[in-house]
Amino acid sequence: MAKFRLGRFILAGALAAAATLALVALDTRPAAAQAACEPECSEPTPSPSPTYSPSPAPTYAPTPSPSPSPYSSPSPYPSPTPSPTGADSSGNSIGGLANQRFNQMITNRVLGTVLLGVNEQVNCSDCISAFGSAGSFSAGIHGRKELTNNLSLLAGIAYTHYNEGGYKITSAPIGAFALRYDFTDWGSSRPFFDVGTILTPWEKARYTRSYDTSLGPVSVTSSTNASNYAVYGRAGWMSRLSPRDEVAASVEIWQLWQRVSGYSDSAAAFNPFDATIATGTDRTSLVKIGGQWTHLYGNNIETNINGGWVQSFASHSGIVATVTGQGTVVPTMGNQGWFEYGGRLGFRVQKGWIVDLFANGTLGPQPVGNTIHGGVGLRINY
Repeated sequence: MAKFRLGRFILAGALAAAATLALVALDTRPAAAQAACEPECSEPTPSPSPTYSPSPAPTYAPTPSPSPSPYSSPSPYPSPTPSPTGADSSGNSIGGLANQRFNQMITNRVLGTVLLGVNEQVNCSDCISAFGSAGSFSAGIHGRKELTNNLSLLAGIAYTHYNEGGYKITSAPIGAFALRYDFTDWGSSRPFFDVGTILTPWEKARYTRSYDTSLGPVSVTSSTNASNYAVYGRAGWMSRLSPRDEVAASVEIWQLWQRVSGYSDSAAAFNPFDATIATGTDRTSLVKIGGQWTHLYGNNIETNINGGWVQSFASHSGIVATVTGQGTVVPTMGNQGWFEYGGRLGFRVQKGWIVDLFANGTLGPQPVGNTIHGGVGLRINY
């Protein structure tokens, strides 16, 4: 009986083990069993048990670089250049032209007075002098001729080039003449009177004007023609202090005109506010109070110093300019005051022949400024 139970127990364990193996086989090879089954298999294939599949590890893609905004991409068309500013500065530069032209009138007059014997004594014998000067180039001749005991003719002609403060004058012939009446019959102390003129009928002129813009400075030089005319009257008193000394004091009245032909700015690489200058006439009146002293050292050395204060009045600029961005500009020309000086050192190389060193100039504020014109001459008395 015990054997029978033991056998039943063994048989039951064997059946249980077989069933377990069968379940494991079905659980692990469902795909193989399905593949092995022929189409004619009539038995249904058992559904495979769901299997656990771990979720794939997350992957991290690199963050893409931000693409440039379509608005920041370069435009195929260049950005427009900003419009420059500076029209007001260009308009103000016309005042600089007026100052240049005023200085031109005064310089032309100073050079012309050399032809009228400004560095010589009031009364002397007939003479003629050839000269050349630097500082402003000038070369010419001048002299005096006694027409009567009281009346003398003073005259001269020169060819000049000069420049000052932004302008340049070339090819300028200057002519001057005057009549002097000296009351010689009054004795060693007496009055005298002059009337005369200085003429520069034609000259080449170059004027430069400069102004500032937001894109940089501009400087333009233009060429034109000009002419200068002056008339004057002089009243003075001279005294022969000794055979070696003569002193004189005088008052002079001048009227100056300057005619400048119209022109436009010359072509420049950058000149956004260009200007056109109409033909016009500058003018000014002057009064001069001055004196001079001439002295003979020994028998061979002559000296002369002269000077005086000059005041302008009733000045007028003939400039009427049309400036881009500003319209019509008419500068004013104020009245000026300055000092004029001159001197001569003469060496008598032989009787009647004198070598002269001379200088003339101005001292004062702009636009007249500080100038000097010096030269050498050979004077012949006869």
